[in-house]
Amino acid sequence: MIFQDIIFYFFSTVLIASALGVITVRNPVYSALLLVLAFVTCAGLWLLLEAEFLAITLVLVYVGAVMVLFLFVVMMLDINLDKLREGFWKWFPLGGLVALVMVVEIAMIMFGQYFSLEEMPAPEPKAADYSNTKELGRLLYTEYVYAFELAAVLLLVAMIAAIALTLRHREDKKSLDIAKQVSVKKEDRLRIVSMQADKKN
Repeated sequence: MIFQDIIFYFFSTVLIASALGVITVRNPVYSALLLVLAFVTCAGLWLLLEAEFLAITLVLVYVGAVMVLFLFVVMMLDINLDKLREGFWKWFPLGGLVALVMVVEIAMIMFGQYFSLEEMPAPEPKAADYSNTKELGRLLYTEYVYAFELAAVLLLVAMIAAIALTLRHREDKKSLDIAKQVSVKKEDRLRIVSMQADKKN
């Protein structure tokens, strides 16, 4: 077993343990911290696959921004854990059924021939000057440019929809009527008054 395999199994073990800890610990703060650990170890696995751009993006975006913000929100909220556990046994059979289906699907994929060396051979080692970021950018803006732009438009529509759904109309809210603002004329806003000039003696 080479050193790279040892690192892979170490990161995989930590990732599985932290992922299980996210859904099993009782304290939501500990759960968020374990999720941060899962993201960091997953970034280590991306580095082993020579995908350094995806690894640093995972650390900067999810660990550095999303999870830190989520952790602050969890720490500021006064979460009543007893109230959250009230409907646990009510939905346990349905949750167990969904979990069982997911385990069966994962087992069918893992123990099948989909990830064998014949179907997915090991990638060839890249040169020292190989840039994963450059190759990813070249693929995104050449072969997958339409899918990339479509994803950007979908995210923009989702942001606009979230703002529109959470907008509350209040009486004391000040807003602009764009239609009235565009159709205004100078006669409505400007009035010229003729005044006598003051003459100093």
